[in-house]
Amino acid sequence: MTHWIIAPVILPALLAPFIVLAARYHIGIQRAFSVAGVLALIGIALSLVFQTSDGSVLLYQLGDWAAPFGIVLVGDRLSTMMVLLTAVLALFVLLYAIGSGWDDRGRHFHALFQFQVMGIMGAFLTGDLFNLFVFFEVLLIASYGLMIHAGGNARLRAGVQYVLFNLIGSTLFLFALGAIYAETGTLNMADLANRAALIGAEETVGIRVAAVLLLLVFAIKAALVPLHFWLPSSYAEAPAPVAALFAIMTKVGAYAIIRVYTMIFPPDLEVTSGLHEVWLLPAALISVAVGMTGVLGAKRLDRLVAFSVIGSMGMVMVAISLFTPQSIAAALYYIVHSTLAGAALFLISDLVRSARANLELTPQPPVAGAPLTAALFFAGAIAMAGLPPLSGFLGKLLVLDAAYSSPFMVWIWAIVLTSSLVSILGFARAGSILFWKAHGASPVPGAAEAKRPATLSYIAVGGLIALLAAHTVFAGFVHGYTTTMAAQLFAPEPYVSTVIDTPGKLSKPKGDH
Repeated sequence: MTHWIIAPVILPALLAPFIVLAARYHIGIQRAFSVAGVLALIGIALSLVFQTSDGSVLLYQLGDWAAPFGIVLVGDRLSTMMVLLTAVLALFVLLYAIGSGWDDRGRHFHALFQFQVMGIMGAFLTGDLFNLFVFFEVLLIASYGLMIHAGGNARLRAGVQYVLFNLIGSTLFLFALGAIYAETGTLNMADLANRAALIGAEETVGIRVAAVLLLLVFAIKAALVPLHFWLPSSYAEAPAPVAALFAIMTKVGAYAIIRVYTMIFPPDLEVTSGLHEVWLLPAALISVAVGMTGVLGAKRLDRLVAFSVIGSMGMVMVAISLFTPQSIAAALYYIVHSTLAGAALFLISDLVRSARANLELTPQPPVAGAPLTAALFFAGAIAMAGLPPLSGFLGKLLVLDAAYSSPFMVWIWAIVLTSSLVSILGFARAGSILFWKAHGASPVPGAAEAKRPATLSYIAVGGLIALLAAHTVFAGFVHGYTTTMAAQLFAPEPYVSTVIDTPGKLSKPKGDH
């Protein structure tokens, strides 16, 4: 048993109360400890990724209670990659919050930020469904506090809508957990993988209802149409660094679907057969269409970015819904891309906000820092729209290639390619209004004098764009790694045996290098 796997959860959980109790009136100390904590998380995450890169499965048993009776944290290639992605994203978001001064506009930003990171890390590392629910609730509480940071009626209304909709998801989650426990007597994922396979064809009603409820819950978290209504207003009204961090939260829903429906309810399991094609794929295709249509029709830049997140999550879910090793590998590559691109665009929208009277997509006079901001927007728009040479183009190619052998190939290709064209038009329209038509535009009455954004803010956004470029340059390596990751997901025996049969040891699949 390794103790390092609990560090990504424990470290922010200890930092948050320390910041509240010992540094609540000292923003400089808060910033120093918060940045140091995130840097330590990156180092720990890199170590965990290295340890699991050969196919090993890491196990931590809280209180040394063996599964399925005790709480376990499990690290494999997928969970440690998501932990690393979260830590890296948190660093750049935090740097932007410090550079822009967002962290000093309200109380307890850094403490809530650390609690948010703790919830995300726990959701990726937990080995049982009930604690996945617990970490979802930690996410909900911390994210609400961050969303209403710095106040405002519009932000408060969006926050209330966000909480109410997610509470519905939490209620459905409890119903699903109750149904699963009633049918199997366990909530440990590895134990469920064994027990679900033993359910006879004549006893499928209860477990099928539970599987559908879980899919609905995770679809809410992933903002899948028609369960996406909470996202546009919530993300658009949230402070930009908060919305950028939220780019990873929709991926928690995607991660949960991948984990549960490859290990507990795999595609070849009779009791849940047909669930993915009947429910998930149509919703994913509609999400792509709705999201990119929203990009074209948006009247504000922040809502345009929010709709692009819905469209990108639809693309991820299209790949996931095919449930083949090739499609899951493509989805995992695209998850990294869409997280970085979405976060960068939310921060870029705040750069525009700080240099304009508002975020309305109407011609306004050019402002300080416009050339650099325009260049960053151009790069972010190319990435999100899926144009070459950045990773969005490669990610969509991987998804389309994975769909080539699907009976729904024509629908997938038609909707993905058409929506990509629509998103290009939407981003081109927004960019021309914001930066090209600004020359010669009349000043907005009553607008305050705009100031050039801080250098640290540009560094944070530039770092995310640089990561997108690296994700493109090393696409072959990354896709090769996600391919081995997908193979491990579809052969969960080492994961199950590590958690249930050989607690406290590392398990390495034979011949997996």
